[in-house]
Amino acid sequence: MTEQLLWMHGAPYAVGNADEDCPAITPYLVEGDHSPAIIICPGGGYGGRAYHEGEPIAQWLNGLGISAFVLRYRVAPYRYPSALLDVQRAIRTVRFKADSFRIDPNKIGVLGFSAGGHLASNAGTSYDNGNESAEDVIERMSCRPDLLALCYPVITLTEPFTHEGSRDNLLGKEAELEQLERLSSERNVTEDTPPTFLWHTSEDSAVPVENSLMFAAALSKHNVRFDLHVYEKGRHGLGLAEDEEHTRGWTAACASWLALNGFR
Repeated sequence: MTEQLLWMHGAPYAVGNADEDCPAITPYLVEGDHSPAIIICPGGGYGGRAYHEGEPIAQWLNGLGISAFVLRYRVAPYRYPSALLDVQRAIRTVRFKADSFRIDPNKIGVLGFSAGGHLASNAGTSYDNGNESAEDVIERMSCRPDLLALCYPVITLTEPFTHEGSRDNLLGKEAELEQLERLSSERNVTEDTPPTFLWHTSEDSAVPVENSLMFAAALSKHNVRFDLHVYEKGRHGLGLAEDEEHTRGWTAACASWLALNGFR
């Protein structure tokens, strides 16, 4: 299927009508009815979106029997809250169109890489149940994901473990500490945060492994189920990690965890 715009008459805060102003999802659907679905947020430091963390991931999920949707979310010069609104709208849209997509509206996850992992973790810690009185029927849908998968994610926006490029693209270099703390996902975990899969490498020099460790610790504190995998080898931005004999095992681990959580 071709991409589908998330807002037909323009997104909130949009300043034009080029592709980069118009958030969209590209569906990769599997055969059959009531399949689980996962929305993919590629990384790119909130300044772009990495292709290898988009379509190849969707194709891998399709091989597991999971429908996938690659999200084109807004990046710099757009700043917060544009990207968050985009992923929330994507969740609402997929849930609203569950019948036409032939997916289960109660099995919608979000998977994100790097800065896309920050976006996914924000989706899992900042959501609502929908506005029942909204004129736009899509806005009546809940934007809570049913699970999260975070791949070498940016989690914190505070020193010393943040990724400065992602932080600056999202909030600007002049952002105050209060805002940085408010959008650091590890601070926003609650008992209702969705079950989460995390993986990272201990030698990641761009986004320190502490990001995943901090989020896992917050999940543990609030009794949220999670899987955490830290691999010894591998640079940042590996995607499927097909060239890393050991680290590429994350896909099998994630597939097993998705099955454990009813997403197979």
